[in-house]
Amino acid sequence: MFQNTQNKRITLMLYIVVILFAVIVLRVFYLEVIEYNKLHSLADNLWSKELPIQAQRGEVLDRNGNVIAGNIKVGSLILVNSQIEDKEKASRELSKILNVSYEEMYKHVSKKTSLERVHPEGRNLPSEIADQINSLHLKGVYVVSETKRDYQYGKLLSHTLGYTGIDNQGLSGLELMYDKELTGVNGSIKYYSDGKGKKLDKPEIYREPISGSSITLTIDLNLQLALENELDNAQSRYNPDGIIAIVMDPTNGEILAMSSRPTFDPSKYQEYTTEVINRNLPIWQSFEPGSTFKIITLSSAINENKINLFEDTFYDSGSIKVGGATLHCWKHKGHGQETFLEVVENSCNPGFVVMGQKLGKDLLFNYINMFGFGSKTGIDLNGEAKGILFNKNKIGPVELATTSFGQGVSVTAIQQVTAVSAAINGGTLYYPHILKEINSSKGNVIKTVKPSVKRNNIITNETSSLVRYALESVVAKGSGHNAYVEGYRIGGKTGTAQKVGIDGRYMVGNYILSFIGFMPANDPKYVVYVALDNAKNVVQYGGTAAAPIAKNIFETIISLYSLKEDNTGLPKEYTYLDTKYVTLEDVRGLSIKEAKKKLLNLQIETVGKGDNIEEMNPSPGSRVKEGSSVKLLLN
Repeated sequence: MFQNTQNKRITLMLYIVVILFAVIVLRVFYLEVIEYNKLHSLADNLWSKELPIQAQRGEVLDRNGNVIAGNIKVGSLILVNSQIEDKEKASRELSKILNVSYEEMYKHVSKKTSLERVHPEGRNLPSEIADQINSLHLKGVYVVSETKRDYQYGKLLSHTLGYTGIDNQGLSGLELMYDKELTGVNGSIKYYSDGKGKKLDKPEIYREPISGSSITLTIDLNLQLALENELDNAQSRYNPDGIIAIVMDPTNGEILAMSSRPTFDPSKYQEYTTEVINRNLPIWQSFEPGSTFKIITLSSAINENKINLFEDTFYDSGSIKVGGATLHCWKHKGHGQETFLEVVENSCNPGFVVMGQKLGKDLLFNYINMFGFGSKTGIDLNGEAKGILFNKNKIGPVELATTSFGQGVSVTAIQQVTAVSAAINGGTLYYPHILKEINSSKGNVIKTVKPSVKRNNIITNETSSLVRYALESVVAKGSGHNAYVEGYRIGGKTGTAQKVGIDGRYMVGNYILSFIGFMPANDPKYVVYVALDNAKNVVQYGGTAAAPIAKNIFETIISLYSLKEDNTGLPKEYTYLDTKYVTLEDVRGLSIKEAKKKLLNLQIETVGKGDNIEEMNPSPGSRVKEGSSVKLLLN
């Protein structure tokens, strides 16, 4: 009996041992096979540490592949405090190199954390500082490679580009709009350490960073540089409160150059006020346009057959009475009897009032809306304003009249450029854009921006042709003559708009002087807009201050793109202040006496001996200033 009981107990214990063993085996199997990856990952995370490697930010390129915003290599100081053996020595040596106090550095070195990024003292370190730190050979002190945004052209295109913060994140402008695309994927160096933070003798694992995508703009860097130089010269000469300049391709809406003053250096944005760095004036500032707006009235009146430029006439006495108000022409005594082409050439306010009256409120404001005023253009930049128009229900005779010549409405520069482009390109209103393409770090095209039409057939091709002719006449014979370039066809319109003060009254002696023009006048490829806000030390007319700046930009365009001369346009009507040009006739083979009759008002120099002329310099057909020298080689 006792023996049976003993055997049963032994058997039971055996079963229990077997079951426990089976449980242990199953548990080990579960941990080693089923849960292996999870537990291995947890153990790896427990023992491993990562030193971050910042990805390079994508570059910003111009339309020709030139780098506008790139990157430079810098270092960033990271401390693994558990590995630093002598914290006082490390603090003392690092404080000397970084030029910070010992106490401040000791706070970093003694902080109870696995990884301490020394911020901001240890960020964006130049290579010489990084080399000094590395030469200390201090355990636990690392300088990891990073990149810093490099705006190598300083203030160029600053409001459009925007700027980045200390962590290379986009904070404004294109840097913010395309931050997701420009920002890459950070890499790291993984190492292993024990529970006390001491580095283990295990191989490090390197995870390569992936650079961000690059963005290509419609901007032409060389044209942008020239534009910036013109604005710097204007700022120095006229000391205006602000300047705006835009160059756009009217056939597709591409912005070729754009800038404004005041400006800022994106790499030193902390030194400027928020008003300066956040206001991209070409798209943000709205103001009364003045006479440049007359292009819209002109286009509308021609398109509706309300006027014939060459046959219809108007008598300008110097003012016109509308709804109990007297509206004046800039010329006190008026221009007298004019064709409507001469009304445009003379920028005659009363003549444009009559155009507006012929159109009527509904027609004129329908065209104003179709040309894009009163709404945003849709340019691919943040911060665009939509301007201000009269409430259509509250428009009376006076409001209609003043709108006709650009007073009482508020528009932006980009609105004017896109609207005038539509007036001269056959009636197509494009969305202006500055992004051309986005490419991955491997060069693959991610996105291509194609021209996009906002509205078609605003006016007919015939109307557009007449508008181009009238505006070419303005430059050749009228108020825009200071934008005339010898041998090239340019059209345009000046603007002189009195500014409105905070009390709603017009300010005395404070104007926005502007000019908008295009070339070639018969087939426009470039629209140029220039506006100066409260320019000093200059006669207050757009033709006096803004038109010469536009002329310089046109001459840059001619040079950059090697545009050929075209003398088929309207000849300039010279004033006594203008420099006159003449075209050299071919006098080769003639006698000196015969040549002098053909080369009037020029200084003639002869080289060699003989009776007849073998060669001449400059060559025949060249345009030269009156009074300049012509060399004749005799046979």
